This record gives sequence, structure tokens and C-alpha cells, in this order.
Amino acid sequence: MSVQESGQGGAVPDADAPPARAARHLTVVHAVQEMIRGGELGPGDRLPIESTLAERLDISRNTLREGVRALVAMGILETRQGSGTTVTPLTPELLLGPLTFWVDIQEDRTTGDLHTVRRALEVESAALAARRRTPADITALRAILRKAEPAIRSRDHEAAMKADLEFHAMLARSGGNTILSALLDSLSQPTLRVRMWQSLHRSERLDATHQEHLSILDAVAAGDVQFASSAMHTHLTQVTMALDANEANNDHP
Repeated sequence: MSVQESGQGGAVPDADAPPARAARHLTVVHAVQEMIRGGELGPGDRLPIESTLAERLDISRNTLREGVRALVAMGILETRQGSGTTVTPLTPELLLGPLTFWVDIQEDRTTGDLHTVRRALEVESAALAARRRTPADITALRAILRKAEPAIRSRDHEAAMKADLEFHAMLARSGGNTILSALLDSLSQPTLRVRMWQSLHRSERLDATHQEHLSILDAVAAGDVQFASSAMHTHLTQVTMALDANEANNDHP
């Protein structure tokens, strides 16, 4: 812990300095980060043995273990019985796990703000899909919407919402940006309850949503980036209206 000189010539703790324990803990996190960045470690590689790494970083084994536990929680390392501690695949889906956890515990407190972010990302997702889609992507998207039709006709709201999520997830994958896809996966859940409530109490929205999905798909299949973006923006504006109505009426689904 750093110190400052007191008026009496003594030393007092620096209030802005982090606790020494936390600083040592971060030493492990930053060191492993640099080892990965520099190519010394990669996905699937085993971490150096505890005694060697602790000596290299000039820290105790207990501090090293704390740092490793933090890296495991962050999805950077994984520990398996008999295999030691290794680097994970480092995929966006894995590393964004803490964001998913944070989103899941927000309930209704930040749903509107999260949807605003999601809408911006979904519009970009649709544009990317229009640029990069493959024939296989279009076939998969059409299959999802065909599968949704019986659920919509029978007013099977749960199955319809499942198809809704599958459509948006597949659309994001069609854009080829794994980070964007992982972010959207994390942000889709908070508005799911609102969409479910909306489909239950405004059943006509099931049919309208399906038509909006078809419009988005037609634009993506045609490679029309501008129309794909516009169609997605129009589609998600309906969810925004439902969120605003719930907030105004203090009627949270």
C-alpha cells in the first residue's frame, strides 16, 4: 500500500491507492492477460505450475490462487480435475457470461435502457446479415418462420416466442460478427417477458410480428441493407411502444 507523509513526519495510507491484497490479485489477472496477448498462452493451453508462476510474479501461492479463481469466474481460465488449469476457448459467448448474469438480475429496473441498446444492435445485425448472408442462412431463417406459423395460428405464445428468439439469433449469426451475436444473446432476455405479455394481451401482435419478420427476411435475402435496417427498426419500435406503455401505466408484465 502506498503512503503519504503526514504533517508530523509519519506515514499515512494513500486514500486513493487500492489495498495491497487487491493489487496483488490484479497482478495475476494482468499477467495472464499479457501471456495470452503475447502468444505465450492460447486456448486449451495449461497454465504454468503454481510454484513456477508464483515465483515468476513474485507473489504468494494464496494470492495466485485468488487471481486464478477470478479468471475462472471471468471465463478466461477453467480448472478440471486431473487436467490442471487451462485457458478456455475465449469465445465471446463465454467471456460475455458476466454480462448475461448482470442483465438477468436487472428485472424491470433497466429494461427500457437495455432495449434501446438492443434495438441499435439489432438494426446493425440486420444490415450485416443483408451484406453477408449465405443461401444456407436464408434457408435456415425461412425454416424458422415456417415453424412459427402453426404456433401463431393456435396462439401458442410460448412456442411463438421461442421462434422469435431463434429468428433473431439466426439473423445475428448470418451477419458473421460473433461479438455482436453474443451481445444480442445477452440482451434479448430482458424484453422477452414484455413481448410475452404483449402477445398474450394483444394477440394480434403475433400476426403482425410474423409479417415484420417476413419483411426483414425478404430484405436480407435480397441483400437490401437499407431496407433490412429500416424493417428491423420498425419491428423493434413496437416493443419500445409496449415498454413505454407499461412504464406509463406502471403495469409491468
